[in-house]
Amino acid sequence: MQRIKMILGGFFENCFRVFRKFIFSVVSVGPIPTHIAFIMDGNRRYARKHKLKEGAGHRIGLFALMSMLKYCYELGVKYVTVYAFSIDNFNREPKEVQYMMTLVEEKIEELLMEGSIVSKFWVRLHFIGNLKLLNATTRAAAERAMTATAMNNNLVLVICLAYSSTDEVVNAVQKSYENKWCKLQGLDSSGCGSDEIRLVDRSHLEKHMYMSVTPEPDILIRTSGAKRLSNFLLWQSTHAYLYSPSALWPDISVWHLIWVVLNFQRVQHNLEKKKKLL
Repeated sequence: MQRIKMILGGFFENCFRVFRKFIFSVVSVGPIPTHIAFIMDGNRRYARKHKLKEGAGHRIGLFALMSMLKYCYELGVKYVTVYAFSIDNFNREPKEVQYMMTLVEEKIEELLMEGSIVSKFWVRLHFIGNLKLLNATTRAAAERAMTATAMNNNLVLVICLAYSSTDEVVNAVQKSYENKWCKLQGLDSSGCGSDEIRLVDRSHLEKHMYMSVTPEPDILIRTSGAKRLSNFLLWQSTHAYLYSPSALWPDISVWHLIWVVLNFQRVQHNLEKKKKLL
């Protein structure tokens, strides 16, 4: 009986893969987003809804992330960004924070294993945010993952840890100021060019943003039906197409991805026109 279940499971998986490939080929007739960002909302509610142990929702949510990463790769998306842990999340119960950090470390180890989705699809990992707020072992695991995948170039997965947009902007202003101050210190006594060096414009700030490793997101998806960005990519999402399905994050499916890409294609021309006006 078990063998029959395995055979049937493999058969249906192959059928779904072929059907998915066909659907993606049809969707690819239109413009494919370069960068999709996700706010993975609803893991804890999913666990409560299904009467699961505390933390189980986050583990199931990681499976959903791996599936979504695979679908994005198959569709031709080049950058995927996920909001994994905000700075505000450090205000939660210490036990929950430690559980999340342990889960992050475990998942990093899995991603670096031979045969993982990272090695299979040549995914490059970026961990961005105020990483000094992480404990030493989590930070070391993130740095190890970034080093190990630095040469991968098929897909970039950006994982926002200890992140908030306000912290990102403040950090960018500080870095820009430090950069300009160093240049001013190096001027001769005539002060030639000092006005130009003192000027901090948008390009200077964006160069020092945590998210400087990616282009701006074309689509930003927040699951669970919430209609707010919760301090995520506020600077970068000015022209992003926003989508908020009612599904909790562990319930997100390929059909949500197809639906949002089709809607993005419908308005993409207008979004590009607005970008050019800046």
